[in-house]
Amino acid sequence: MGSFSLMHWVIVLLVVMLLFGGGRISGLMGDVAKGIKSFKKGMADDDDDVAPTKPATRIEGHRVPEQDAPTATPSASEEKTKA
Repeated sequence: MGSFSLMHWVIVLLVVMLLFGGGRISGLMGDVAKGIKSFKKGMADDDDDVAPTKPATRIEGHRVPEQDAPTATPSASEEKTKA
């Protein structure tokens, strides 16, 4: 009872060929091959497109160092007091 004999596999193959036809099976296998090729191409493109990223200059919630701090523009009320 273990495994199928060669004659069983031939009968199963013939039934599958009758149900689906030779053209549908070859078309299906061609689509699978195209999918695998496009997947490999996409994986290769991902490796090439990755550029090194610049480290963050500011972390939220932390004080900005003096050299990186933006310069403040005087407001209208401060300009009146100077004049």
